Amino acid sequence: MIQKSRSPKYSETIMTEVVCPNDTNPMGILQGGRLVQWMDIASAVCSQNHAEHICVTASIDSVKFKAPARVGDIITIKAKITRSFKSSMEIFVQAWAKKIISQRAYLINEAYFTFVAIDDNSKPTLVPSIKPITKIEKEQFINAYKRKSLRLKNEI
Repeated sequence: MIQKSRSPKYSETIMTEVVCPNDTNPMGILQGGRLVQWMDIASAVCSQNHAEHICVTASIDSVKFKAPARVGDIITIKAKITRSFKSSMEIFVQAWAKKIISQRAYLINEAYFTFVAIDDNSKPTLVPSIKPITKIEKEQFINAYKRKSLRLKNEI
């Protein structure tokens, strides 16, 4: 049974990681693939909390690497649902790096992930709708439909 609509805050997920040497390239800079992996995990947790089902990654788009992170930096990843559709959900994910000594935090990446909720037979299943509350949530909600249309238009 599908629950009534939920606010994006209901499933918002914040995940923290520390950049260790095995997460970096030979220059001590966080590997992009590792960061995307962490972002995928945070968005999976967000989508699964919203849907109350196992969810799988359907797409990742608009990945924007803005700045590097280095060994020892603390990475904070925030995943928040922007809109749910029939069985899919769009999740906006931002990653921030923080330097330990200065405590200066800065945006290093953001992306939109699409997840699909699946049932026990690995078939898509319905997900609850969302009810945006804040101005930003309402803007993200409206623009999510536009982004979905562009994704579908660009499929081969």
